[in-house]
Amino acid sequence: MKSPREFWHHWAESLRQYQLHDLVASFLEAGSPLALLGAQAIYFSGGFIKSDQLTALANMLEEETEARAFASFLLREGADPS
Repeated sequence: MKSPREFWHHWAESLRQYQLHDLVASFLEAGSPLALLGAQAIYFSGGFIKSDQLTALANMLEEETEARAFASFLLREGADPS
């Protein structure tokens, strides 16, 4: 399985496409309990849907430092889209 950070660029592009990057970054920076609940929901759905990206997303959401790092990545990428 790939590291969650290998998916960050793709996730950031998708979130920017729907203009959700600022909202998601805010939730992740706050260390929201929703992130942990989201991770658990993704793990639960893993019985029905197998995906390296979903597993990586769940892992990232479970680790507060990784979630905050992704939030910083989103904000940096949003300030300088290239």
